[in-house]
Amino acid sequence: LFAVYVPSSSMARLLIRSPFEHLFLFVTSLAMAICVAIPLGILAAKRPKLEKPIMVTAEVIQTIPALALLVVLMLALGRIGDAMQAMHLERLPTIGPLPAIVALFMYSLLPIMRNTHAGITGIPGNLRESAEAIGLSPWAQLRQIELPMASRLILAGIKTTAVINVGYATLGGLISAGGYGQPIIQGLYKLDFGVMMEGAVPAAIMAV
Repeated sequence: LFAVYVPSSSMARLLIRSPFEHLFLFVTSLAMAICVAIPLGILAAKRPKLEKPIMVTAEVIQTIPALALLVVLMLALGRIGDAMQAMHLERLPTIGPLPAIVALFMYSLLPIMRNTHAGITGIPGNLRESAEAIGLSPWAQLRQIELPMASRLILAGIKTTAVINVGYATLGGLISAGGYGQPIIQGLYKLDFGVMMEGAVPAAIMAV
């Protein structure tokens, strides 16, 4: 879409294409992470037996180097694409925005899950007992008491994740995902510090 309507000149890319491409990468992945991580954090808080598997899985994903995760995702999407092609379906792209968004989504899970879990488990026990005494169902307790009280911690996790995503999204330039990573990678290839700063400075400002 941006390639069609925006000229490919350096200035046009810097002012129009790169910001929208970068926003698309991190906003999409952040929205997906919020929809998945908050329910998983609640589940980990409510089901102690599931807490360790859920949190450890997210922690392991967080420790995988970004470049390694991108390579693994590209290989996985290639295998899935082969299976889809065998079923006469269109292949999934192995480069571009899709693997970048999936990688950013996976990196976004832990901070939101951890803060959601901490917010729910940190509610005083006497408050829970009072809610049960007045006959509130578990769902009503979650909706009316627990989530509102945990909302500050949850929002802090989302803010942390947003900043992380803006930075990590620059790695999308390695796989032609667009955004501010594109001029950074081009500058590295050309050993041109000025071109690199065209992506690094706006990305830092966006994170702020």
